[in-house]
Parts: sequence; structure tokens; C-alpha cells
Amino acid sequence: MENFKDKLARFMDGRYGTDQLHNALIVAAFVLLVANIYIRSSFISILLWAILIWLIFRAFSRNNYKRSMENEKFLKIWNPVKAQGSLTLRRIKEIKTHRFRKCPHCQAVLRLPRKTGKHTVNCPRCHDEFAVRIIL
Repeated sequence: MENFKDKLARFMDGRYGTDQLHNALIVAAFVLLVANIYIRSSFISILLWAILIWLIFRAFSRNNYKRSMENEKFLKIWNPVKAQGSLTLRRIKEIKTHRFRKCPHCQAVLRLPRKTGKHTVNCPRCHDEFAVRIIL
């Protein structure tokens, strides 16, 4: 078994391996696989095979620079989506205790305690003072 591990390590030496785009493609392939079980579409099957081939190509590629640039482009798109989803989940979890409002000057999202009425809020980022009305 050790001999196999050594051979595999030597084979993968200098190859790109996995990254965040690789993980996202695995999730997409799994979602398409489950969807294809219920829908049975040839288009989904072809798309699933294309993703799997792309996964294998990226993992075994020796052009590390191009693969890392692909990952950077993916992260430029993914990070804002992830941040928005995280904020939405946080808003849902804290709906009983806090309210979230945007600063009209710098657009920063502020987390405010849930106290009904009109309040004056000082933005910690731009130090702008503005009025906020919180309704129950």
C-alpha cells in the first residue's frame, strides 16, 4: 500500500489538484446528477459529463498558472454571492433581536438592536449620522 501511495504522490507532483472551483464543480455535478435522476434529460447528462471531464482536466493539469487564474475569476464572482447569502442567513437568525439597515452615505450594512421608534444612528465606517425608523 505504501508503494501505491508513493507512486500516486509522484504522479500528482507538479499537477494542480483541487481548489474552490473544483469543489463548486463537484457540488454542481452532484446537483445535476440528482436532477437527472428525476428529470431524465439528455441535455443534463451531457452537461454532467462535460463538468466531470473539466474536473478531471483541471485536477491533472500541469499549467498551474492558468488553473489558478480560473480559480481567481471564479472567486471574484463567488465571494459577493457568498457574502450576500451569509448576510441573509444572519438576518433570518437574528430577526427577533436585531434589524439591519444600510447607511445612506457609504452603503455599509449596520446591525441595530430591535427597539421600535425613531433613532439617530452614527455609521462606524463613514461617521455619518442619520435617522432610522424601526418598526416591529
